[in-house]
Amino acid sequence: MQLNPLGSNRLVRLMAGATTAAVLALAPLGVTALAQPTSALQQAMPDFTQVVQQTEESVVNIRTTETVRVRNPMGPGGNDPYEMFRWFFGPDFMPPLPGMPRGERGDREPSEQERTVPRGVGSGFVISEDGFILTNNHVVAGSSDIFVTLTDGKEHKAKVVGTDTRTDLALLKIDAKGLRPLPIGESRSLRKGQWVLAIGSPFGLESTVTAGIVSAINRETGDYLPFIQTDVAVNPGNSGGPLIDLSGRVVGVNSQIVSRSGGFMGISLAIPIDEAMQVVQQLKEHGKVTRGRIGVQIGTVSEDVAKAIGLPKAMGAMVSNVERGGPADAAGVRSGDVITNFNGREITHMSDLPRLVGDTKPGTRATLELWRKGRTVKVNITVGEMPAAEEDEARPRETPQAAPADALGLTVQEVSSTLRQQYQFEGGVQVVEAEGPAAEAGVATGDIVLTINDTDINSPSQYASVVSKLDKSRPAAVLVMRGDQSQWLTITPRK
Repeated sequence: MQLNPLGSNRLVRLMAGATTAAVLALAPLGVTALAQPTSALQQAMPDFTQVVQQTEESVVNIRTTETVRVRNPMGPGGNDPYEMFRWFFGPDFMPPLPGMPRGERGDREPSEQERTVPRGVGSGFVISEDGFILTNNHVVAGSSDIFVTLTDGKEHKAKVVGTDTRTDLALLKIDAKGLRPLPIGESRSLRKGQWVLAIGSPFGLESTVTAGIVSAINRETGDYLPFIQTDVAVNPGNSGGPLIDLSGRVVGVNSQIVSRSGGFMGISLAIPIDEAMQVVQQLKEHGKVTRGRIGVQIGTVSEDVAKAIGLPKAMGAMVSNVERGGPADAAGVRSGDVITNFNGREITHMSDLPRLVGDTKPGTRATLELWRKGRTVKVNITVGEMPAAEEDEARPRETPQAAPADALGLTVQEVSSTLRQQYQFEGGVQVVEAEGPAAEAGVATGDIVLTINDTDINSPSQYASVVSKLDKSRPAAVLVMRGDQSQWLTITPRK
């Protein structure tokens, strides 16, 4: 079959005419329909210009310098002809003088001198008219001098009023008056999806504004604080700058990014301003932050462990170690206890406890609710003061000997008196070998088994009796101590 070019052309012309007529007929309706959503979309999108104008003046650039000692190639003897050889033989290369035995250098050592070098660039923001600046601790840590540049180009040398490494905050002071502080908002009122802005100096580019939304609230990262997570573009140099809501109030301090490349990848984290201002108040008054402590090390409570120990739900903070002579030790807290409430505040997540205790003034009497052997126990505790820095000591472990394996896959023996005295605990049996279900659960040679379900273990014979009576159709909760740390593990006995 052949197509007629003329007919074909005529058909195309007819179709084109029909299509044009249809489009013309629909044009008024289509324009109206499209115009309305576009107008509504424009009204829905926020205008950031006024917020930026109100806040930009209060955001500062922070640059730091560091004094380092460098080898002076010129040395006391003028130009050093052997400097080239040090590129090949190392910085300590120095040939002997003529007639001098090999290895002796005389007075030909090159001298050292101090040199000031740039260290880093960050951001900050004004919180008072008389020159107080808030930024991140990591922006200024280790620096020799700190310089704050305002938006009008004026540069001031700053002094550090105080720093707090746990929250990564630093309070600076410059000699200036009549500054425009940013109004402080409330981070607790933030909601997911809310618009926020970041102003700072990414890569040294001063007064850069980026926008996004709040992605998550109370994001746990293992640090002392729960963070505000946003998708605002934050890059190196933004650290210490403000996170601002559409009312122009500070709701957070930009602190970290989650990145595989070192640059922004859609996730940035900010310190909640509510927490930050509590730190600021203490830094202003004392130059440091004082926090409470109770002397325990804690871990999470998994669903399996909660079921095995009879806890109604997976919550609280499991005590893995009690510091000898500390507040918790004096109150009777034991390894394996689960702290479910502190002074009337429920411990939903493990990370709730350090923050609640840390915000409590040292010397305060408080009440702890513990889950112990299937029931709630209340104890009174006097909160102590957290030291400036805590160090974990690595403790040696004794090497045990052998005995027959059991349904848990464990070979155990009596615990030596030396080990009991070293770690100050009673009862328990020491693992000689772990295999099968115990090894899969993470038990290792040298661990101490303290409790199985609700039964404290006192001797190898009593341990064997308890294991022989375990229900092999369900996991058993086993409290295991390794060094000075203890943890609940779930182990299903083999049939």
